[in-house]
Amino acid sequence: QVQLVESGGGLVQAGDSLRLSCAASGRTFSTYGMGWFRQAPGKEREFVAAISWSGGNTYYADSVKGRFTISRDNAKTTVYLQMNSLKPEDTAVYYCAADMLNMGGGRWSVQGSWGQGTQVIVSS
Repeated sequence: QVQLVESGGGLVQAGDSLRLSCAASGRTFSTYGMGWFRQAPGKEREFVAAISWSGGNTYYADSVKGRFTISRDNAKTTVYLQMNSLKPEDTAVYYCAADMLNMGGGRWSVQGSWGQGTQVIVSS
C-alpha cells in the first residue's frame, strides 16, 4: 500500500501563501486520483481538493475555490496544494489521500492511504 508523507505546513498570517507537498511511495502513484482533506479543531474532516491520475481534472470545495490549486508531478510521485490568500478559517490539519473516488454531490471516498497530516495555522 502506498505510503504518504505530507510537508509544508506552518504558521502564517492571513493573506499569506503556503504550499503543501505529499510525497508518495509506490509504483502505482500515476494510476489513481489524489486529494487533500482537512480537519479543524472540533470539526469533522472535510474534502478540500482532488486531482485525477493524469492531472487533467481538478475538483475543489467551494470554500477554497479560486484560492487553492492542486497539482501533481507523477515523475516525482508528489502531489501539491498551493494555498493563497489564506484565512484564519483555513486553520486545520491537512491530510493527503490516495485513490480518491468521486461519490457525487461533492462527496469523496478514499480507497487508499492517508498521510499523517501537516498543521496549518493562519493568524488574523
